[in-house]
This record gives sequence, structure tokens and C-alpha cells, in this order.
Amino acid sequence: MSTPVKVAVHTVLVLLGILVGLAGALVQGAWFPGGLLLALLATWALFYGGLRAAGGQLGVLTSGAGWLAAVVVLSLGRSEGDKVFWGGVADLVYVLGGMVIAVICATLSMMPQHRGPARPLDK
Repeated sequence: MSTPVKVAVHTVLVLLGILVGLAGALVQGAWFPGGLLLALLATWALFYGGLRAAGGQLGVLTSGAGWLAAVVVLSLGRSEGDKVFWGGVADLVYVLGGMVIAVICATLSMMPQHRGPARPLDK
């Protein structure tokens, strides 16, 4: 990939990370437990898609940075007392589960690729 394409891919991954983090934070609290599962699946799709789109761990890092930024900003709350995360079990599962998913997707690129079953050589 050329440099402008790489910059565009990583910029899109950061923006998608922010979107998935925001949507996941809202959905996991609104439709428990199905919303939590949906939010974690979307997080997995984001990180795995970032891994494949960028061709390596940097895709997981950039999408994860956007996701983490959104989650941290939403967890801070506002001065009026409004919060998205209230510290419940579902909130913790979403945040910690997303971090675990990011680590899993980042380590997938280091695993050897399976090429299929070994076949005897034809003579």
C-alpha cells in the first residue's frame, strides 16, 4: 500500500473505533444482555477488520485507540452528573471484554497461518 492509502485506512479505522465505542456504550446499557453481546461482537468485528484492512497489528492499534478514546470520554461523565457508564457489571464486561478482544486480535497476526492438510507428493 502507498503511504496516502495507509493514512486513509488508519484514519478511517480511528473514526470507526470512535463510532463503535459510542454505539457499543449506548447499546450495551439499553438492551441487556443482548445489547452487551451485540456491542462485544461489533467490537470484535472492528478489531479483526482493522487487523485485516491494515494487514497487521497497527490496524488493531488504531481502531483500538479510537474505541478506547470514546469509552474513556463517555465514562468521565459531565459536570451535571450525566453518565453513560454507571459502574455496573455490564459496563465492566464491555470495557474489559473490549480490551481482551483487542489483545486477542493483535496476537492473531503473530500466529502461523494454517495451509491445510499435508498431502503426499505425487510421483
